[in-house]
Amino acid sequence: VQLQASGGGLVQAGGSLRLSCAASGRTFSSYAMGWFRQAPGKEREFVASITWIGGMPYYSDFVKGRFIISRDNAKNTVYLQMSSLKPEDTAVYYCAARRTAWASTREFDYDYWGQGTLVTVSS
Repeated sequence: VQLQASGGGLVQAGGSLRLSCAASGRTFSSYAMGWFRQAPGKEREFVASITWIGGMPYYSDFVKGRFIISRDNAKNTVYLQMSSLKPEDTAVYYCAARRTAWASTREFDYDYWGQGTLVTVSS
């Protein structure tokens, strides 16, 4: 599976962005998906995850209520809709795929990673 993240950019605080992660391969629909991010000088951290069928979205506390993860298995794509963005959301955002139906918040549970897309939120 190859993952291609896109949709990052520069946005003002309070604004919105939608990230997309397009996956190759016929088995995408059987994989759980996650989004992680890495801010400058910090470790990569969990943002959101979703099961293979699109249920049970799960969010980290710092994005809950502002971000929404979703997927379209017909398009082999997972999305991260980000709203009410804050400067502290500035990071490179990575999508990841796990070869199981169930998602995880742990980075090492994921088998495939996209290249990342940069989100910069200005104050």
